[in-house]
Amino acid sequence: MLIIGPPGSGKGTQAARISERLGVPAISTGDIFRDNVKRQTPLGVEARTFMDAGDFVPDSVTNSMVRDRLAQDDVQEGFLLDGYPRTAAQVTELDDILRENALELDVVLQLTADDEELVRRLLGRAELDGRSDDTERVIRHRLGLYHDQTEAVVSRYDERGIVTRVDGIGPIDEITERVMSVLTVQS
Repeated sequence: MLIIGPPGSGKGTQAARISERLGVPAISTGDIFRDNVKRQTPLGVEARTFMDAGDFVPDSVTNSMVRDRLAQDDVQEGFLLDGYPRTAAQVTELDDILRENALELDVVLQLTADDEELVRRLLGRAELDGRSDDTERVIRHRLGLYHDQTEAVVSRYDERGIVTRVDGIGPIDEITERVMSVLTVQS
């Protein structure tokens, strides 16, 4: 499974909840990047320059990380990708990775939300968490990147008939119930 949506749509929160309920690992590229930034690893130093500008970390770094993660044993019974793929080129790379590991993507869950609501949410999160990548300028830039690049990812999966959309606005528990009800219907 892949969870996709604009920045601030609740992907990380819902990914953790879905992962727990379904008993599959949630694989978040953003969490891995932030961990490396915090520990000031070479990857983290490189990734931070892109993240602070609101840009995507280069495909070469991201693809290698995902390839390594999806080769691990704990994903054989299922997994949830959060934050990857974000570009059409990454969709092609993910297709190759999955084929090499005898895995396939069953569903793409897209969380939807209004841009102004997302800006409000992310500015609030920045205050609480002190995230350097969540200024209004950077947030709007990231939303623009999402609309320009990541929506092409959704289109590719739409062509395969595996996209399910869920409204990402409302109380967290309510959104989780919406997500789980559509996933139950698809099982």
